[in-house]
Amino acid sequence: MTRNLPPGAPAEAAVDQLLAEPFGNWHVETSTSTLQLRVTKKGTAQVHRSTADRADTGPGDHDRAKRYLLDPDDPLFAAIGANAAKRRQVDAFLRALAATLPDPLPTGPLHVVDLGCGNAYLTFAAYRYLIACGVEPVVTGVDVREDQRRRNTALADQLGCAGQVRFVAGTIQQAPVEPAPDLVLALHACDTATDEALARAVDWQARWVLAAPCCHHDIAAQLRRQPAPQPYGPLVSAGILRERFADVLTDTLRATLLRAYGYRVDVVEFIDSQHTPRNLLLRARRGGVPDRREQHRAYRALVDQWAVTPRLQTLLPVLPDAAGAMVPDAAPSTVPDAAGATAVSRP
Repeated sequence: MTRNLPPGAPAEAAVDQLLAEPFGNWHVETSTSTLQLRVTKKGTAQVHRSTADRADTGPGDHDRAKRYLLDPDDPLFAAIGANAAKRRQVDAFLRALAATLPDPLPTGPLHVVDLGCGNAYLTFAAYRYLIACGVEPVVTGVDVREDQRRRNTALADQLGCAGQVRFVAGTIQQAPVEPAPDLVLALHACDTATDEALARAVDWQARWVLAAPCCHHDIAAQLRRQPAPQPYGPLVSAGILRERFADVLTDTLRATLLRAYGYRVDVVEFIDSQHTPRNLLLRARRGGVPDRREQHRAYRALVDQWAVTPRLQTLLPVLPDAAGAMVPDAAPSTVPDAAGATAVSRP
C-alpha cells in the first residue's frame, strides 16, 4: 500500500510505526538520497546513505484519487451526516444508475419515483447526480411514514430543491404519483414491498427500474411448509441453507417474471458484501426481450417445481400457461389490490 503523508508529526508517527515492525533490513528512497538500514542480531542499527542514482523520481502524488460520481464535498453529505460507508453506498448506487440509463441521457424532464424511500439519502443522491449530468429530474419519494415525509421535505428545502423533489406519505401500492415515472427506484424495500414496487413499475410501464431487495421472508416461509422436490432436499435441509436459497429463488423468479413482461433484466452486485449482505441489485430496462414466451415457460417451470406462489405473481396480470399466447401489451387485465379486490391494469 502506498500513502502520501505531509511532513511533520503525521510522517514521524508513520515512520515510528514502521520501525516497530520486526524487519531487519530497510531500503528508503527519497528525491535526493537512498538510505539502507540494517538491524543486527544485537539490535545495533547500521545506516548507509548514498546520493540518489536517478535524477527524476516521477510525480510525488502517487496516491490514487478515487473518482466519485457525486463529489464528497456535495452539500448533501453534510446535510445527512454521511460517513465513509454511506458515501461508498451512494457511489455504488450512482454507478448502477449510470449503467442503467442510456447514453446520451434523455433530454427534457425525467420523472423519477423512489418507492419506500426511507430517509431518502439515495433519493437526493439520484437527483444531485442527474442534475450534474444535465438532466431535468422531477423526483417523488414515497414512504409510509408521515414523519419521514416531513423530515425529507424539510431536507429538500434545506438543499434548495423543494420544487423538483417532493415526498408523499402512503403505501407503495396506493401512494399518488403523477405523471407515471420514467425511472422507478426501490432500494432495500423489505420482503414483499419489493414485489409491490416492481408490480407498480410494470403497471406504469416505467422505462427503467432499479431494485435492491432486502429480506426474503415470503418464499422462505413457503419453502418451510412443504418438502423440497427431489433430489433438491439437501438445498434446504438446514435453516441457513433454506434462507439463502430462498433469497436466490425469490430474486430469480422476480427477474424471470420481469423478462416475461418485456424487461431486459441484469442481476448484479450492488455493493461489496463487507458493507451490507443485502447487496443484490435488479437492473431492468423496458423492451428488447427476444422471446417473452420462453421467459414465461422458464418462470412457470420454477414455480411448479418448488410449489411456491411469489407475491409479484399475484400483483401482476395473470399470464396464460406456457402453451398459450402471451397477454398483449394493450390488453387490460385484473390485478388484485392490497385488500384482495380487483382493479383493471395493463402489463
